Amino acid sequence: MAFRMLCDCFASALASIHAHRLRSFLTSLGIIIGVASVIAVVATVQGLTSTIAASFKGLGSNSLTLRSDTSFEEQLQGKQNRLTLSDLDKVRRSIDGISSITPSFSPVGKFGTTVKAGNKTSYSRVIASTPSYQDAYEAYTEAGRFLNATDEESGRNVCVIGETLRENLLLPKNPVGQYVQVNGNWFKVVGLAEPRGEILGISQDDYMIIPFSVGLGLAGNLASQDVGITFNVDRIEQLEEIQSRVTALLRSAHKLKPGQKNDFKVQTSQQLTDSFTQILSSLTVVLVGIVSISLLVGGVGIMNIMLVSVTERTREIGICKALGAPRSHILTQFLIEAVAISSIGGVLGLILGYGLAFVIGALIPGFPAPDIPLWAIVLSLTFSSAVGVLFGILPAAKAADLNVIDALRYE
Repeated sequence: MAFRMLCDCFASALASIHAHRLRSFLTSLGIIIGVASVIAVVATVQGLTSTIAASFKGLGSNSLTLRSDTSFEEQLQGKQNRLTLSDLDKVRRSIDGISSITPSFSPVGKFGTTVKAGNKTSYSRVIASTPSYQDAYEAYTEAGRFLNATDEESGRNVCVIGETLRENLLLPKNPVGQYVQVNGNWFKVVGLAEPRGEILGISQDDYMIIPFSVGLGLAGNLASQDVGITFNVDRIEQLEEIQSRVTALLRSAHKLKPGQKNDFKVQTSQQLTDSFTQILSSLTVVLVGIVSISLLVGGVGIMNIMLVSVTERTREIGICKALGAPRSHILTQFLIEAVAISSIGGVLGLILGYGLAFVIGALIPGFPAPDIPLWAIVLSLTFSSAVGVLFGILPAAKAADLNVIDALRYE
């Protein structure tokens, strides 16, 4: 009996929605926009998170990355923490159980410098590193070769360039053998790196890599250089132990007092991924919280229209009650109608949001494909239905509590 009553209420609610199609659509518009906004934000950020996580997988589970860390407060004070060549030397000499130590730094400008080829110029990053950079960062070559030990030992002016730099300088498809100029020094191109694409419209291929020893010669003041270090732990079970030893070594070298914050970071590839994921997750929560306000606005719209619907159908409600319809029947019918409107809006918003995420990705060059997790779909549909219940209960209760005599007299 209860199941039949639910079916009757559901059929009556759908009939009412169909009879006022335009009004129902406009009522659910707030829900559609709210859910679409939530889905678009989550899909876009999750796609970006997946791309960033994939970019750190190449570091390997047994690798550690060591870099300087300057807090925002210190930056406001004009301070810039650095890892020096002395720190690199201490790690090499004092830490056992590590291998494939890969130092890298920017000898001619942290954010880049002018690179020339013929009459063409490009502002690109110049990275000085060792041959192990290839495996540490998966910088494999598409043409030619990578830097080797002979280049490093003899200090040859050779380089490996990225695809974007090749295009900017209008070099041939295979640029091996061509020459580029940096700070008045000529470098022979020995390799072209495989393209990595873009992230947030920023090219990952606009760079050139030169031997570490050559970079030391280009750098004006070695003491001011900030060196990044990546190395592998020989035995993965010692990862945390070596991480702690490196931290203790550098705290001592930098004369940091107990309780004083580190001016560097020693992180595993997983910790690097988690750091970026945490930042993006916080951003997602804030953005979703902002756009969810439109869901509440949509709920107010549903309550308003349902109150209008109760007023329009007052005589109908009176007749139903006069024929013996229980209060629960009337309450359920109007509540189902409110939930149906909000749920339909949720489904349409889900479709619209997914499409909107793809449009955003298409408009921004190199932006990763959107990724909608299952929890976002379930949460959006559940929340949209909950909005229908929350804002539909008052009109439904008003309809169920109408006096039979007054309802039948209503004009």
